[in-house]
Amino acid sequence: MVFAAPLFAFRFEIEIWQRALAALVAFCLISSAIYLLNDCLDVEVDRVHPSKRCRSIASGLVTVPAALATALMLTVVSLSFAAVITPKLAGVVLLYGLIQVGYCLKLKHQPLLDLFAIASGFLLRAIAGAVAAGLPLSPWFLLTVGLLALFLAIEKRKAELRVTKNAGVTTRTVLKRYSLPLLLRLESLVATSSFMSYSLWAAGPALKGASTSWMLLTVPFVLVGIFRYQLLSDPEEVERRGTLRPDLNGEKPEEILLNDRGIQFTLIGWVLTTLLIGLVNHAAA
Repeated sequence: MVFAAPLFAFRFEIEIWQRALAALVAFCLISSAIYLLNDCLDVEVDRVHPSKRCRSIASGLVTVPAALATALMLTVVSLSFAAVITPKLAGVVLLYGLIQVGYCLKLKHQPLLDLFAIASGFLLRAIAGAVAAGLPLSPWFLLTVGLLALFLAIEKRKAELRVTKNAGVTTRTVLKRYSLPLLLRLESLVATSSFMSYSLWAAGPALKGASTSWMLLTVPFVLVGIFRYQLLSDPEEVERRGTLRPDLNGEKPEEILLNDRGIQFTLIGWVLTTLLIGLVNHAAA
């Protein structure tokens, strides 16, 4: 997500990617701190979760005081490192940290607000990459990233709701306020909006989107990727796979991105097409 802005802008200068890499490091540090805080707050609940009970804090491998001390240290290092790159990046990192702390303490128990809090993390990562590299932000780019992030957040809750029902144990209080039909309606709305906003961005300069309308060639990859993700997260499809691929149940979006061949081929196709268009566009300029 941090590298999305330079890639979407067809900027391949080494300095820009170095600064984006610095933003990546800052976000790795602050997100690690947030994960430690969240696991400390959820330690008792995680111990009854079928998979989260194996986490370091829930299993007792790492003590809560040690985890909190590490989280504080990581936060200080992250903000300091970001400030060296640019104060704006430090501001984005700080905003991310505040929202996520709010999520850990309160927002994760509030229906709908929890989805927006999760999505904001992805959106702020993309903004951080642009801010660190000094690149302008297209409104269509921000809308696309935000909607796709919201889509992943809904898919995550849908998978957690399914796991909760199968295990007979409620590991998140907010899941009591969700139902599968509701999440399916939200999923349909956000998936459609994501695809349309990306298509409008890909249409090119006429709509203040991409620098070339040739990016419309990547639209099929985005559509196939959304379809593939929905197939993998469909309750009947998950039940059909059973225990063969527990890593593709949708509870952890990153595992689907890393382990599903269909998603991987779609991403590779999108990246290669985007790079080719970017190189041709850069050469023409």
